[in-house]
Formats: sequence, structure tokens, C-alpha cells
Amino acid sequence: MRTPRSLVLATCIALVACTGPIGSEPAAPSSASQPFGAPSASPVRWPDAPSVPSGELDPVVAAAVDRLVAAGPNAPPDRQALDTLAESGDARLAWLLSDLLRLTVTPDAEDALVDAFRRLTEADPGDPRFGANPWLALTNLLIGWDLPAPPGYRDHKAALLLTLEPAWEPLFEDADGTLDWRHVTWGGVLMDTRTAGSTEGCERSCIPSLDDPALTDAVDGDWYPDDRIVFGIKVGDEAVALPKHIMEVHELVHLTLAGQRIGIPYCTLCASAHAYRLDGIAPGGEPLVLRTSGLLSRSNKVMVDLRSGSAFHTFTGRAATGPLREAGVVLEPLTVTVATWAEWRAAHPGTRIIARDGGIGRAYPADPLCGRDDAGPIFPTGPLDVRLPAQAAVIGVLGPGGEAVAFAADAARADLEAGRPVTLGDVELVGDDGGLHARMRDGRELVSHQSFWFAWSQFHPTTSLWAPPAGADPTAGHSRTPAEGCWDVVDPPNR
Repeated sequence: MRTPRSLVLATCIALVACTGPIGSEPAAPSSASQPFGAPSASPVRWPDAPSVPSGELDPVVAAAVDRLVAAGPNAPPDRQALDTLAESGDARLAWLLSDLLRLTVTPDAEDALVDAFRRLTEADPGDPRFGANPWLALTNLLIGWDLPAPPGYRDHKAALLLTLEPAWEPLFEDADGTLDWRHVTWGGVLMDTRTAGSTEGCERSCIPSLDDPALTDAVDGDWYPDDRIVFGIKVGDEAVALPKHIMEVHELVHLTLAGQRIGIPYCTLCASAHAYRLDGIAPGGEPLVLRTSGLLSRSNKVMVDLRSGSAFHTFTGRAATGPLREAGVVLEPLTVTVATWAEWRAAHPGTRIIARDGGIGRAYPADPLCGRDDAGPIFPTGPLDVRLPAQAAVIGVLGPGGEAVAFAADAARADLEAGRPVTLGDVELVGDDGGLHARMRDGRELVSHQSFWFAWSQFHPTTSLWAPPAGADPTAGHSRTPAEGCWDVVDPPNR
């Protein structure tokens, strides 16, 4: 996703998504003492939430809202309308100020919206403890307060966002959808509406899925350095490796593995690759065709099925809008293993790997994100669970009864390498398949994947956590300085 602030910021590629605790949006935090910030941030006192009224808007206030929405985010600031909101005493309207601030492109409008928020809520959106810029800070504050949306909010938000991307209209049409529109924001790109199997790039500003990439055997994958990361997936006796830098460009891959149609979304903002079976779900038997929507929910990617128009929570695979939500569709997940190419290849000598050019003749930069997220989350998350730093890598797993368990990945890896078992309750972590994965102590395999801690914990707020030993660094191996020449293409190593 593009860096949040305005339409003109950020040329960096990357979208994302992940989503709510089994079946819904993530639970909004109720504590007033949870933190926001970079991975090393300490807990900070969350300001008390402003009081809010109930019921319909005052007619004068409603008229001011209508004027602001009709003018759109790029109009000169309507100071009279903003004064009306700021003096209304109805802090529910702060959600609308956040939406306008996300989309505006003029400094005057930014200043006017920030001033209106400050007067309306008596909170300081310039406090860097809550975000690196006013929009990020005030939106994090709103999520933490969990203020209700004002009357008519979904329609007003639709009016603003559909001026950017008309293809989002079906998402707003489902009045019973589980997308919490308070938490949904524009990620800086438009929806990938290309047909299934398209090999063309986006004529519009979208993140193009890679459909049916060319795959080569491991020997012909010698262009990829041994120490670089792949996302490994295994179905039956077949295995495939997806190079991380290719996933960072496309964020969604479709392929067929062991006769099964698989969709692999990658949430760059939460460092989480998922794999879902796509067959036998849609009416008529056609497999789903997933696309990056261009929208985020609490710094997590919202994806869309191209055929039905239904939105999906990427983190859970649960349909959030449209006919597939009405049918109660939850995609069946597969384990995704994060490993080096050498580790995965050694464990799976028969693996295939995406071809160097993806089969579409493209040259991929070695590090497309170029350190974009190294200073912390760049989109709103709300308060964070302080048991680990926000961007600590964890292996997340749901037990047979749906209970959430997470393991601090780097500390767990170190213990396993030292010959120490890593267990929490009846779940154990093992490293015998090219990377870390989870199973029950009786040997039954469990679906697992790796992500940033902030994403796993916000969607599974009651998760148990296997913590690193005292004094260990749970983020070891994450924070880094971007490599020189991160936009250079990957060159074959000298073997």
C-alpha cells in the first residue's frame, strides 16, 4: 500500500490485509492503557474517550455533513461546515473527519480537518506516540476509543470512496456485511479488476495478481540466492516455493497444486502469507478469483472475489460481504511455511519455484518494499498488545477447538536449534519441514502461518503466547537497514 497521507504520496508497491477473529472484524480494544508505536514502543496512557450522544444528528449538523461529503476531499475546506462539526459536541463525527483527512491532497484542508478534530474531541492528533502523522494518530485514537459511527456513516463513506473507485460499490451494498466501515481505509491503490488469467499489468493504479505463473524445478531455480526467503506450500506430494520479492510485487498468486486450485494472498503490511483452497465454493463450480481490493481494515488487506463481488477478510478467509457472505463461506486454509530457499529445497527436493520472470517477462526488484515498514506500522492499527513488539514475527495456529496460539518465531527457532522442545498446551512447534510449523503433541498436523504480532493479536485478542526466554530479542532478524540497491533485480548467485 502507499504511505498514508494523501493521494499523491508514495510510489512504493505493497498492499495487504488480514482480518477479524473467526468470522468478524477484530475486536476493538477496551483497555485505556494499551500502546501504539514502533516495535520498541512502551505502553502509553490512552486518552479517555470523549462522550457521544445517541440518536440522529441535529439537522444543522446533518446539513453540514452533507455539504462536506458532496464537496469531496479535494475541495477547498468548508470552514463553516467544519466549525459546525467541531462545535456539535458529537464526537461520532470524528470518523468522517478521519476519512476526509485520509483523502485530502491540500495542506490547507489537512490543517482545517486536524483543527476540527482537536476541537471536537479535545485530543491532540499531533501526539507522535499515537502515529507518525496526524491522520495516523487520530485514526488510531478513534479505533482505541471504539466510538460508534454517526448515523448515515456507511452511505457517506461510500460517497467519498466511490469517487476514487466505482468498483467498490458492491461492497457497500451489503447492509449486513461484516466489514466494520469505521476501520476500512483506502490503501493507496485501486482494485485489480483484470479478468482471470490476465498477464497484462494494471492500466490503472492497482496491484496485479499473478495468475498461473510459470514454475520451474529446483535446479532451474538456481537464480534465487540460497539465503533469500520463500513461502512454501505443500499439497499431497507436490510442493511449491514463492519467492518473497515476487510476492511483494503481486500480493496475490493463483496456481494449481496437486490438482487443487489455490489462492495465495500476501499481506505485506502484516508480513503474512496465506493459502486457501478455491475449488467448489462458488455456484456453478468455478473456482474463486481473488483480487486485491485497494482497501485496508486496520492495516490488513481486504480482498475481493472477482466473480461474485464478495469481499473477504484475508486473515481468516471468511467472506465479509455479498453472496458468499450470505452463504457463510469460509475458505479452507493451508499451512504456509516461511523458509530460506536452501532450507525449503533441502526439505523438498522435488519442489518447484516461480520462474525468475514470473512467466510474464517481468524483472523483479530484489527488495521492492525497500525498508518501508521498518519504523513500525504505517496504517492505523489501533492499540497494540504489548506482550511482544508490534512487528515481532510469530507463528500463529488455531487448535482443534478454534483456540488461538502464537509462538515468537525467532526465539522458538533458536530453542529448536538448541534441541529444546517448544510447546504450549497441546500444541508443539517443529522445524522438520524446511521451516517452522505446528502440530498437536499426538502428531496431528495443524494449519499455521507466520505474521507480525500486531496482526495476529488484533484478530485473535485472546491468543495464548509462547514467549521468548527472558532477555531474548523476539524481533531478531526483522529490523534491518534496507540493502543498497534494493531496487536492483535479483542476480543469480555464484554457486
